[in-house]
Amino acid sequence: MSSMLIDEKDVRFTLFDVLQVQDLSKTEYFSAFPRDVMEMIITEALKFAENVLFPLNLAGDKEGAKFKDGRVYSVPGTKEAYKAYAEAGWLTARESEDLGGQGMPHSLNIVAEEMFLAANFSFTTTPHVTHDGAKLIELFGTEEQKSLYMQKMYAGEWIGTMVLTEPGAGSDLGGIQTKAVRREDGTYSITGSKIFITNGETDVTENIVHLILARIVGDLPGTRGLSIFIVPKIRVNPDGSLSGVANDVTCTRIEEKLGLHASPTCQMNFGENNNCIGYLLGKEREGINIMFRLINPSRLGVGAWGTGTASIAYRHALQYAKDRVQGAHIEDAKKKVPIIQHPDVRRMLMTMKSHVEGMRCFQYYLAYVMDRAHIATDKEEKDQYNKLVDLLMPVLKGYCSEKGFEIANQAIQIYGGYGLSKEYPVEQLMRDVRTGCIVEGTTAVQGMDLAFRKVTMEKGKVFADFLAGMDEIVNKMEADALWQDYLRQFQETKASLAVVPAIFGEQLGKGNKSFPYLKANLFLDAFGDLLVAWFLLQSAFVAGEKLAAIYQEKGAADDQSREAVIDANAEAAFFSGKIMSAKHFIGTILPITMGKISSLKWNDSSAWTMRDSSFG
Repeated sequence: MSSMLIDEKDVRFTLFDVLQVQDLSKTEYFSAFPRDVMEMIITEALKFAENVLFPLNLAGDKEGAKFKDGRVYSVPGTKEAYKAYAEAGWLTARESEDLGGQGMPHSLNIVAEEMFLAANFSFTTTPHVTHDGAKLIELFGTEEQKSLYMQKMYAGEWIGTMVLTEPGAGSDLGGIQTKAVRREDGTYSITGSKIFITNGETDVTENIVHLILARIVGDLPGTRGLSIFIVPKIRVNPDGSLSGVANDVTCTRIEEKLGLHASPTCQMNFGENNNCIGYLLGKEREGINIMFRLINPSRLGVGAWGTGTASIAYRHALQYAKDRVQGAHIEDAKKKVPIIQHPDVRRMLMTMKSHVEGMRCFQYYLAYVMDRAHIATDKEEKDQYNKLVDLLMPVLKGYCSEKGFEIANQAIQIYGGYGLSKEYPVEQLMRDVRTGCIVEGTTAVQGMDLAFRKVTMEKGKVFADFLAGMDEIVNKMEADALWQDYLRQFQETKASLAVVPAIFGEQLGKGNKSFPYLKANLFLDAFGDLLVAWFLLQSAFVAGEKLAAIYQEKGAADDQSREAVIDANAEAAFFSGKIMSAKHFIGTILPITMGKISSLKWNDSSAWTMRDSSFG
């Protein structure tokens, strides 16, 4: 295999043959990104991921970030890698040239992100959070704030953090207790404690710019009363230089976590000595609206982490299965074979492969829709694209993060006992990616967002129209007798899923308020399965046309000659694999999805109605 991180052939096939994102270069905004430029960027991203980030990840898991006397010391090599990342332009790849960026499309940048995230998520937390903080200052900051903070963050000179969570306020941000008191000079005195702050303290750069949610004394309770403040670790002079004066921001410890050992997750105190100065970003009481302005790009990134981890886990498991000789062939007891020739191992590998390919197409598609929304000049067209992003983003984040964990777990199973050993990377992959199911909103939060807000947009019309649009690929393939049973299964699953929102509404109408909450995650999971199947069908259709052309060129007219072509021709083998992925997923996974949807239709609320004491 060419790469142990990602299938380069699949990346290019999905981007250029299935989605045809190179068409973006026909627009003025993305004219600098024809296919050859995109190809070059993909190649460079993979080199950086493989040569810099992945080796650092393996070492970082063993070494871990260190905490001593209130300071955090990063894994050796992290500073140099961050500098190289920023100098290569990855930190501002999507930004305009006047901000030091390249104006790169989301749908190209997400390819690089998938590689970086797969190679080393512990590292990528730093540029991701820094970029998001700088972006908020760009969008809502004063010219002075942009000059003092944003420019240095975008340049990679300082890093940023997002400071939300408190001991008593996790997903419920309305419970935030951190206080801000107005000062006579227009600044604010910040006091409070925060937990789970990524890079709250680090030595990667000389300064850290915290963006912190707090409540100005006297403002409303709940999220409506929250404001957001810029709080530098070291105060900054008017000319942008560091004053050398600490801003009463202290780290009290870093968490000992299941994974992501190289990424410091900090407990932070602000204003222990009543000397922490914060600078209002935007307007008072607009903190939540500002913070969540970047929620879709952030969730896209976490979804890409799940996909990237699933990809690298599959690639390693596949190579191991090809190399590991153990056991006899089921049809020849005397023949010792690599474990890839055992039926259950092949089942697991096919399940992993089909998920990875469908999830990859899903995330590239959604990034492409974001690009189309960005360049659309017609308001109605822009609104349609944005609604589509809103509908699908919670599914991408929730589904891909959960499947990333599941596929890493399957990789361990393929390795057997060796999968639990640190001799191989798959156990680390599983530990690290588990965090993806929690950050940027837990899977439960995504499920509720989907069920209560996104599916109900325009009284369900956005959801219904999207499902109806899936018929386009079915219509293209229905004349092929070999696909009839698979298309029937796909359509039955889609039709069954389509009625779930009405069932939720019916139960709510009966006063059963708990029902949609109990079923929201299952609904998201079933919708994700259907989406993966849809993208696999699109990929199979394109692959089928290309494979047919190869057969015709080679004169392969029967099954035996076609199998010979597949064995001898890498392109034919790839296209055949795409077709098999779709068939496996639809024939093996979607019937299970139908069971999930059947559960959604059952009026069972036992988990809600059972008394607390009965849990044990």
